[in-house]
Amino acid sequence: MIKAPKAPFVCLQCRLIRLPQRQRLLHNAATTRLLCTSSRKYNSAASISTDIPIQARPTTAPKPNVDIKHIRQNPSLYEENCLERNYKTQSKYPSRIIELFAQWQASQKDGRSLRERGNALRRQIANPATIQHEDEETESKSGKVTTDGATITDGDIKTMSKDQLIEEARIVKEKLSTIEDDEARYEAQMSELALAIPNLTSPETPRGEEPRVLSFINDHPEPTPSLSDRIWRSHMHIGSELGILDFAGAATTSGWGWYYLVDEGAQLEQALISYALAVVTKQDLGWRQVSPPSIVYSHIGAACGFQPRDQNGEQQVYSLKGQPGKPELCLAGTAEIPLAGMKADSILEEADIPLKYIGVSRCYRAEAGARGVDTKGLYRVHEFTKVEMFAWTPPDVTATTEIFDEMLDLQTEILQGLGLHCRVLEMPTTDLGASAFRKCDIEAFFPSRRDPEREGERDGWGEVTSASVCTDYQARRLATRLKTSGKMAYPWTVNGTALAVPRVLAALLENGWDEADMSVTIPEVLRPWMDGREKIGLKHRRQ
Repeated sequence: MIKAPKAPFVCLQCRLIRLPQRQRLLHNAATTRLLCTSSRKYNSAASISTDIPIQARPTTAPKPNVDIKHIRQNPSLYEENCLERNYKTQSKYPSRIIELFAQWQASQKDGRSLRERGNALRRQIANPATIQHEDEETESKSGKVTTDGATITDGDIKTMSKDQLIEEARIVKEKLSTIEDDEARYEAQMSELALAIPNLTSPETPRGEEPRVLSFINDHPEPTPSLSDRIWRSHMHIGSELGILDFAGAATTSGWGWYYLVDEGAQLEQALISYALAVVTKQDLGWRQVSPPSIVYSHIGAACGFQPRDQNGEQQVYSLKGQPGKPELCLAGTAEIPLAGMKADSILEEADIPLKYIGVSRCYRAEAGARGVDTKGLYRVHEFTKVEMFAWTPPDVTATTEIFDEMLDLQTEILQGLGLHCRVLEMPTTDLGASAFRKCDIEAFFPSRRDPEREGERDGWGEVTSASVCTDYQARRLATRLKTSGKMAYPWTVNGTALAVPRVLAALLENGWDEADMSVTIPEVLRPWMDGREKIGLKHRRQ
């Protein structure tokens, strides 16, 4: 891996002072990004103006390079894709980009004429004798040029006095500066609109809102739940009964959505982490273990497709107040973000990919989301531990799908070993978010989420893992490049949850509960990290 060369540090103020006017405007425009929203519902208040909402982008941020040409050439494809993914506002962006490009082209044409005029004026001022022959040729080719409302032919230059030439050059320079400002504004707006458009969608992805069931893992603990007399308990009840979960103390300390894991609960968390790492790394598949940071630059999170607020303006990410003049920071919602950022502004060698990392991290989610019985307890919390897989692959569907399938196989093995009844889903377009080209979720059976009145396809399921192919969406926004066959390209990225601790822990408590013994059976695969114990319970606790 080759790190992209870095220029010597120069503060922002000095950079702006040193830049000429056009470069200064381009610089300011390039350091902004659109605060787009990823919505699961259509936004009826969609409108597009030339003054799109933007937020300052630090100069140290990787420079994104979205394929705007492909968007211009395929506006219908992108518009339909946005509508399928419930990005109604962004569906208007391709046509707006085309309009801006036409305006940019017109400005380019006017600018070329003015630059030719300005060059001729400068040559005449420097050496009047050399311009006459050039003027005759230029006049026959370009005709007339309008400057400041006056129509003057190129041939008139040789008849103008030096003062007139200087005044004419000043007028040309002013008009050219205005045109260049317009060009820079058009370029910035096209870039911001393109950055807000979600990734394209895989043909494998079901269109609409319903996922497609691909397979099942393990058998249901009760093949005919309606005929079973087994007593099910929620993990909140079990955790309280055993004294291993403390929500009340966390509410006092941190607020709603936090929790304490106590005694065997805390030990079970570490056992799950160790087990997931063992499964992924023991098979000599090339997964390298990483301990990533939990705090990242906000622009890195945005480049990965994670926005600070949802379509309703509700906070999604915890932002941190940093030092004055420094880039904004936030708490990472998943290890995917710092793992992807490892290779930002870098060049990968072809021999290095696929490059596969697995990292354990704390994750932070600020959103409140829809509250109810299905989201109580550990199912939706603000802070949790997760084991995450992340990989860079060649920009090729076949090669990337191999890594994606490998992740699904590892997820399946982990959940199968835990004895959880799960189903693997191909997720629909409305559930992909901004960055995913294709996504598969695995849902586990949660007795507490079961509704006897709606027993059937959706009865008791809850998501525990997810895996996504993001093609070059993240690499382009993070300036991660790939040197292949002597050329530069953008690698594709794939990410997948190896294990999200709170939800899996909750599923284990609920599915392993024994009402008669008031205990929870520990899956055999976790016992090496649980001191060999087979059960968690008050009478099984070691003094």
